[in-house]
Amino acid sequence: MKQIDIQLAEKLLHISAIKLQPDNPFIWASGWNSPIYTDNRKTLSYPEIRNFIKVELSRLIMENFGEAEVVAGVATGAIAQGALVADTLGLPYVYVRSTPKDHGLENLIEGNIKPGQKVVIVEDLVSTGKSSLKAAQAVTEAGGEVIGMVAMFTYEFPVADEAFKKAGIKLLTISNYSAMIKAAVESNYIKPSDADTLQQWRTDPANWIPNKNID
Repeated sequence: MKQIDIQLAEKLLHISAIKLQPDNPFIWASGWNSPIYTDNRKTLSYPEIRNFIKVELSRLIMENFGEAEVVAGVATGAIAQGALVADTLGLPYVYVRSTPKDHGLENLIEGNIKPGQKVVIVEDLVSTGKSSLKAAQAVTEAGGEVIGMVAMFTYEFPVADEAFKKAGIKLLTISNYSAMIKAAVESNYIKPSDADTLQQWRTDPANWIPNKNID
């Protein structure tokens, strides 16, 4: 039986939640050239995949953060999956906005966290880690104790690894960039030669030059 990380990577590629274009890169909002584009919200339209992710995220929490008292989803990509996970685990649920509401109570966190409650955060995608750790900070400032974070997928950027280490937050993911490359090659989604290009991008995405090593 294939490893869970490979299984999810195959599913994400199959429904185009992950798209790979090593020879015709995407341009991210940050201005980075990227051979990959990810939109995990597409998984919500596929019940089998949606359930697979819910079960695996719940398993990660039960096995590693069993003392969790609250589940917090990160807007917007993880709001739905976070709610599904909280329902599966029978735990209270909140979600964290990227910015406070511009009206009413101007909430940054929707839902209630009691002071001292142990919170596990659910993300859909971890890139540099900035938005994920910003959500963790918001939970902490609301009085919660962040005991860990789980996510569907991570690009495995070194800068993100360092950021989580510095913040003292343990991150666990169902799948990752390395597993995705392996799945893409095995399924003939990309050529074996493209794997090197994809690995080069991951090590220094901000300065990656498209087609640099392509004849």
